[in-house]
Amino acid sequence: MIITVKLIGVFRIDRFKEQRQPLAEGSCVADIVDSLELSRRLLGIMLINGVHATESELLNDGDCLTLMPVLEGG
Repeated sequence: MIITVKLIGVFRIDRFKEQRQPLAEGSCVADIVDSLELSRRLLGIMLINGVHATESELLNDGDCLTLMPVLEGG
């Protein structure tokens, strides 16, 4: 299957903004996080097709996964 992965903020550093990726059937959000070596400490919001998701949610062909870091500021 093929999904689209969108990275936001610091996750783009030395990576990409948006990329289509092949993925094995039965893969979940955590599989993408691991393959991209994203810091779970920085992982904030995960969206599948614009809907909040968890790391254990399964991905389907054609899905769009957006990964956003935790925001700081004040």
